[in-house]
Amino acid sequence: MPTPPNSVGAPTDRSVTVLRDLLSPETLDSVEWKRWIEPGRTGTAIHTLYETDDDRPASAQLIRFDPGSHGDLHEHLGYELMFVLQGEFRNDNGDRYGVGDLVIEEPGSVHRIGTETGCTLLGIREAPVVPKN
Repeated sequence: MPTPPNSVGAPTDRSVTVLRDLLSPETLDSVEWKRWIEPGRTGTAIHTLYETDDDRPASAQLIRFDPGSHGDLHEHLGYELMFVLQGEFRNDNGDRYGVGDLVIEEPGSVHRIGTETGCTLLGIREAPVVPKN
């Protein structure tokens, strides 16, 4: 027999991460940023929200791009969701995205993003990417 759900407001044992007011510059400045250094990538920092460790690792990060920086050229093995929290970024095809825009790259897509002004994104990947040169 299934266990009935907890009533509203009942305490539960769980692990939860909450970042309140994520669109606030103060909130984004308060997280711990780590420089993201890899071939083909310039001027980026990352705050990892989660990473899974299974057959198809998934991940979620906050990603901060300095003005004039860019990511690496890569191919997606699964979906990638990017939500713009601050600034503006451009895809290598010329498309530009600003605060509040949600971009979903499909499996098999190949792209590189960059920014002239700087930006901060929420990035969620359901699978790893393959670097392209």
